[in-house]
This record gives sequence, C-alpha cells and structure tokens, in this order.
Amino acid sequence: MKKLIALTFVAMLLVCAACAEEAPALSGGWAPSESPEITEELQALFDQGMEGLVGVNYVPVAYLGSQVVAGTNHCFLAQATVVVPDAQPFYALIYLYEKLDGTVEILHIMPFDFGALCEYGPAE
Repeated sequence: MKKLIALTFVAMLLVCAACAEEAPALSGGWAPSESPEITEELQALFDQGMEGLVGVNYVPVAYLGSQVVAGTNHCFLAQATVVVPDAQPFYALIYLYEKLDGTVEILHIMPFDFGALCEYGPAE
C-alpha cells in the first residue's frame, strides 16, 4: 500500500508539473513539496480557498507543490465526493492561488483519472 501511495505521489508530481502551464504564472516554475503531509497551516489554506464551494466535498490528501508568482500557487491532491446519495469518491488536483494579501481563491479543479496512468500502450 505504501508503494502504491508513493508511486501515486510521484505520478501526481509529474502531472502537476505538466499542468503548470494551465495555472497563470508570472515568475517561477513549480517546486515539488518536500513532504506531501497536510499540515494545519496547509489545511487552513485549503479550507479558506474552498470556502463557499458547494456540491462536492473535497478532502486534501497530499500537498504536491507550489509556484511563486505575485503570491503563491498551490497544488493539492484531494479526494472528492459529490454531495448526493451513494456518490462514489474520486480524486482531483486542486490549484489554489494565495494572494499577497493572504486571501485564497480556486484557480482550477481538475479530476484525476488514475486509470489513465495505468494505460500502457505497445512499447516502441
């Protein structure tokens, strides 16, 4: 299980780096986090950014990295569940922008398909 989590984390870092072009960048590239752990500070930042969002419940499971811009972009892996009976959870990449004044807003939410990572074509 730990190997799967580690492999998933590495894959998420690669996806985060590949998707960095989608987030508005002013000055810097994405830096992977030293630890995927969701600290109290990161949880508070996530909660502030997701405040007021309804319809889907997002729970951060890993902090993937940041990008210094005029403020800071943050990338989280989150488990998501649509708020309806018998909804099946899925995963999403959550990009948040922390402004210089400390306010946080959603940049982008991208559903993450683990199956797409496991689809291998013929070797070339």
